[in-house]
Amino acid sequence: MVRGGKLRTLVGDRVVALHVDPVEKKPFYHVLPGEPVLSFAAVGCNFTCRFCQNASISQFRGGSPPGEKMGAGEIVDAALRSRCRMTAATYTEPTVFFELAREVGIEGKSRGLLNLWVTNGFLSPQARADLAEWLDGANVDLKSMRDETYRSYCGGRLAPVLETIEYLVSRGVWVEVTTLVVPGMNDSPEELRRAARFLAALSPDLPWHVTAFHPDYEMIDRGPTPPATLAAAVEIGREEGLRYVYPGNVHISGGGDTLCPSCGRILLRRSGFALVENRLVNGKCPACGGKPAGLFDWGAGRT
Repeated sequence: MVRGGKLRTLVGDRVVALHVDPVEKKPFYHVLPGEPVLSFAAVGCNFTCRFCQNASISQFRGGSPPGEKMGAGEIVDAALRSRCRMTAATYTEPTVFFELAREVGIEGKSRGLLNLWVTNGFLSPQARADLAEWLDGANVDLKSMRDETYRSYCGGRLAPVLETIEYLVSRGVWVEVTTLVVPGMNDSPEELRRAARFLAALSPDLPWHVTAFHPDYEMIDRGPTPPATLAAAVEIGREEGLRYVYPGNVHISGGGDTLCPSCGRILLRRSGFALVENRLVNGKCPACGGKPAGLFDWGAGRT
C-alpha cells in the first residue's frame, strides 16, 4: 500500500504457510537431493495466472493479509530446529514479500543455510541484482515462449522472465526451470522446442522440469496433460542439448532419475518426490568420476 507517499509492504512479517518439504517437491533435483527444506510464504502474487494451483493464497485480495506474525530470525530458527539445511521462499511469489525473503536468505546464510526461491521470474532489474547477491538457487517458472500467452493467461510479460533467467545464470546462482505444460496453451512441439533451445543456449546443465497441468482455479475447460505430451517434451529437451530434463506431476518410469553426464549411469533414483537411491560418491559418479552440475555437496552454496 502507499502511505505518506511511500510504498509499504503489508506482508513483511505475515507468514501464511510454513512447512517442511522434500527439496524435490519445489522442484529442485540438483540441490542437496533427498534433503528437507523449510518452505515459507506470505500471501500475494504479481501475476494472475488463470491456472494457478495455489490461488487461495497467491490471489488473495482485499482486507488484512492473513498469516502468523513471524520475523526472519524465527523462520531460520524453525529451519534449524527441523534439521533443514535450506529455506525456500515458495508457494506464492517471493517478490511480493521480498523484504522478508531477503532477510531470511541473508540471516540463513550467516547461520549456514542454503536459501532458495521458487519464482515466476517477473522481477525488476534492481530486484534481480539484489537477489543475485545472496540467493543460492532459484527455480523459475517459464510459462510460455509467447508474450501473448503471458498477457492473456498470466497478466504479465515474457521478456522480464527471460532476462531474469539469463541474469541469474550469468551471476552464478543455481537455476532450474519449470514449465507447466498446459494443453492448448503452450504444448505445441514448436513452442516446447523454442523453450528448450533458449535454455540450452544458456547452459546444457540447466535442469528443465516439464510438469503436468490439472484443471484448477479459472481454467477448468480442459483436461490434464497427457503423459505422452510430457514424454515428447523430455525428448525435445534432450534433442536440443539439455542434459537434465524431468517430467513432473505424472509417473513416467525413470523420468525422475539423474544420469551421469559422462557415462549415463543412474546416479540418483527417484520415485515421485522421494529420493530412492543416491549413488554419488563425494558428488561424483562412482564409475567414471563424472560430476553432475548442481549443489550436491554440503557447503556448496555461494559465498
